[in-house]
Amino acid sequence: MKKYMIAVAIFVICSSMLGKNQMQKDTFDYEGHRGCRGLMPENTIPAFINAVRLGVTTLEMDAVISKDKQVVISHEPFFNHEITTKPDGSFITEAEEKQYNIYQMNYDEVVKYDVGMKPHTRFPQQRKMQAIKPLLSKVIDSVEAFCKEQHIPPPQYNIETKSEVRTDNVYHPEPKEFVDLIMQIIKEKKIEQRVIIQSFDIRTLQYVNKKYSKVKTSYLYEPTGYKSLLDRLRDLGFIPTIYSPVYTQVTPELVEECKQYKMKLIPWTVNDIETMQSLKKMGVDGLISDYPNMFQLIR
Repeated sequence: MKKYMIAVAIFVICSSMLGKNQMQKDTFDYEGHRGCRGLMPENTIPAFINAVRLGVTTLEMDAVISKDKQVVISHEPFFNHEITTKPDGSFITEAEEKQYNIYQMNYDEVVKYDVGMKPHTRFPQQRKMQAIKPLLSKVIDSVEAFCKEQHIPPPQYNIETKSEVRTDNVYHPEPKEFVDLIMQIIKEKKIEQRVIIQSFDIRTLQYVNKKYSKVKTSYLYEPTGYKSLLDRLRDLGFIPTIYSPVYTQVTPELVEECKQYKMKLIPWTVNDIETMQSLKKMGVDGLISDYPNMFQLIR
């Protein structure tokens, strides 16, 4: 009887430890940047499907708004010269790219431009294929259907508003309208619990916090002058769910500071195994990468 009780006790302890380790593993956030930009055309449905297939827990993406108020997935509010082929088969040049302003184009015009066939000089491994800038609604429908078909858990959606004060009403609407258009879709799809709204524009985050307080927020940061984390949070006016700086800004001190504020720390954009391992060991809560296929080497 005594031996039996000891065996039960050992089983319970081991099961508890396994559960704890599994929980820790599951809470680390593996985010595919623009889907999987290093492997497939960025911010496209094939890239998002492939990222999910590779096991990401979150799909990172960028949103812009078209003239007819559609939420379009695109890193820039215009057609970037690095990835765009015009309807006539020629490439958009760097000198003219900002003339192709998506905020001044209806979506039926946007889909005439290809963003998957032009060779990307910075991502030579990227598979070339015909692709368009998709609607947010179509991304969600496609990913959710794929996950259901494959019997795998659906991911989170980390959606960045591409906005700044100086381009309000030129390349995008003001934050209130921008966020409301995104959230209308999120609510229709009933995925509020799996959505993060991220931005460099603190106005976006402030509005989300005020109007949609149950939605997670991520404060994107790239150094533009010295301010302490506390000063930045004072400017923001609340504690976001996630603090997301460029990965070169992460230090053990920043990790501890984020823990004190009960914020998750998820840096961007990490594209080599050594740095991924170093940051994970340091205690970050997730990583954003163009190469989510690398995540399997650090899990």
